[in-house]
Amino acid sequence: MELTVYGIPNCDTVKKARAWLDGRGLAYRFHDFKKAGVPPDRLAAWAGEVGWETLLNRQGTTWRKLDPAAQAQAATAAGAAALVLAQPSLVKRPVVEWPGRTTVGFDAQLWQMLGSQG
Repeated sequence: MELTVYGIPNCDTVKKARAWLDGRGLAYRFHDFKKAGVPPDRLAAWAGEVGWETLLNRQGTTWRKLDPAAQAQAATAAGAAALVLAQPSLVKRPVVEWPGRTTVGFDAQLWQMLGSQG
């Protein structure tokens, strides 16, 4: 089973998620948004699968620091994509590509089910 975990290494939720995967011996590749950015092709696929409401982190500091005009840009898919590509911290983390499915955030129950399918 090939997993890819996308996120920021110092994010607490990403740390918890990686520890959970490591504790269960599930191998994964880590994609660091800070070093490698958000892959535009993957971003489009994630948005298509989970939707912008799930993908865009409107609770974080990065969102709160945006001026209202920039926040309004997220009302369209193209605007949300442009914001996220410019500021990867706007992605809710971690994004995990499981075989046949993408998840956003950390959900131990769901991950247990997905991890046992591999």
